[in-house]
Amino acid sequence: MTGTENHINYGFSKSREEKSDNNADALPRAVIRPNEYMLLDGEWKFSHDIQDKGLSESWFVGHRYDQTAHWPGSVEQHIASALKSEKTWQDTVVVWYEREFNLPKTDAENKNPFSLMQLSFGACGYETQVWLNGFALVTIEGETKHLGEYTSFSYELDKKILRPVNRITVRIASSMDADNTRGKQESYVYKRGGIWYQTYTGAVRSIWLETVERNRLRSRVGVVSSIEDNLVRFNLSTRISDPGAYRIRLKVFDDKADDTAPVAEDEYPLMLQAGQKSQLVVLRIPDAKLWSTGDPHQYRLIAQLIDDSGYTAEIETKFGLRKIEARGCCLYLNNKPVYLDGILYQPGASTYEQIRQHMYAMKELGCNLVRIHIAGVDPRIYKLADKIGMLLWVEVPSPHQSSQKSRINHRNELLRMLALIGTHPSIIIWSLYNEDWGAQDIATNPETRQYIIDTYHYMQLTYPQFLVVDNDGWQHISFEGRLKSDLLTAHLYTSDLQRWNEVLDQLAAGELNRVAAFPLVVGDPFFYRNQVPLIVSEWGGFGFDNYGGPKNDDDRADLIRKFKQELRKRSFAGDIYTQATNIEEEKNGLLNAETGVLNVPAGLLNTQQDQIDYPK
Repeated sequence: MTGTENHINYGFSKSREEKSDNNADALPRAVIRPNEYMLLDGEWKFSHDIQDKGLSESWFVGHRYDQTAHWPGSVEQHIASALKSEKTWQDTVVVWYEREFNLPKTDAENKNPFSLMQLSFGACGYETQVWLNGFALVTIEGETKHLGEYTSFSYELDKKILRPVNRITVRIASSMDADNTRGKQESYVYKRGGIWYQTYTGAVRSIWLETVERNRLRSRVGVVSSIEDNLVRFNLSTRISDPGAYRIRLKVFDDKADDTAPVAEDEYPLMLQAGQKSQLVVLRIPDAKLWSTGDPHQYRLIAQLIDDSGYTAEIETKFGLRKIEARGCCLYLNNKPVYLDGILYQPGASTYEQIRQHMYAMKELGCNLVRIHIAGVDPRIYKLADKIGMLLWVEVPSPHQSSQKSRINHRNELLRMLALIGTHPSIIIWSLYNEDWGAQDIATNPETRQYIIDTYHYMQLTYPQFLVVDNDGWQHISFEGRLKSDLLTAHLYTSDLQRWNEVLDQLAAGELNRVAAFPLVVGDPFFYRNQVPLIVSEWGGFGFDNYGGPKNDDDRADLIRKFKQELRKRSFAGDIYTQATNIEEEKNGLLNAETGVLNVPAGLLNTQQDQIDYPK
């Protein structure tokens, strides 16, 4: 192969289609490229830079490493292993990793002028710097330091600095800074214990090398469907090194059909400048089949970027057509009423295989929705939810204090997440904040409220395929009597059945001030009157010391059943039980975190969907 022939995305070798959802080597992203990748997971050299002198001493040029560590894994695991102690770090931590890799022979031999090498991190942080053969790398987004630890980022590798044997050096720094997006990891503000957990940071997800095109579509696809018109809007990102005339060609195949002919295809001519650009294109799918929890029908999209010589770069992903709507007091999926039988899920340090077992177990519990609680999570969970028909509620990992810096970090984290997981039909709800963590002054600070209002409006306009919650649990924002949230949610914790009934009656009657730990609405007066869906988005937690209730599994199941029956007697749109698994001191799980085996009867959280009596 000369490298000038027409072919699709020349790489190490042609990749294989993923055949199962538990493929351990599947990359943590929604998009497949028809090339081969080289995982760089495994043993790396490792040093804990206790005095933070690695930069001044140019460790990226040369350093004698005194330890090894397995990538992926957390800084905490690696330090504990090196020190042979459970105590890892306080305040700040700096660590270095290094390994060598051989340049893939196919690239060296064929010298394809259309391709380049790309290095990608599934997630790493909180602050990551990378060097190749002593040369500092800059991310595609132009960062010398990547900030964040929950989403992937990539480096294009200049062929001038590549060698037959290459050395990658990675410096990772983290701290207890409460302005950083942390989720429920401890910080200077919230210390470990109870519902706050040990930090889990650093080299937490896979790292890989692959050949990509100089002119290509990036691994991010946004999908918005209009089910009434059988239309799908695809938001694609082009990455161009050589400006000129291009075409985007889309082909859509029915994922369950045996025929090889596309059900829809179209082309879109573009004049593209150098750099990166988002482009929206629309395709009609005749007689489209919808994605739902009962029938999670998916289509397969092949998107190609073709230059004026006919050279083609390609990506592939799956998607589904679905519509979620908050209509008055009720929720509708594909214009049919749906009640959310949800459960709170915190995967913690679980492996993907354990996450997969948890997802099937939560389905067995009778849930049709999983709320992934302010956590960075292996993005393969989204593909699995798409496949099995599980709705997802996702949340931005929260900072722990309210400041201008924390709001900037929060917005950047949100935008990174949206760019990388906008493909999935299973994701229906986003929370911006939870229980005002990182927005503690929401009731008193107009700047905090304005940031949340502006972000809510941005989500409404840019991502209409999602419902958005401003601050889950309480203290939702009202501006001129308009709720800046698509849902009115409440966190209610009691283990007393009589008190439970009283609180539910008050909530259903529109009482906003005495039902939860804080008033449900802040800002201007808001008059509920059944105008938005009302969801009890946390309840139960039976077995955790702070929440009370039975710790015996049989008694717990009996009380859950009674509480659930009372929920369904009232005009709520859904509820979310706390929680799926035990995590650290918070021992209130309904399934075994190691095995996924249920501790309570199957179907315990199920509501008969065909019995929903929504107003006509």
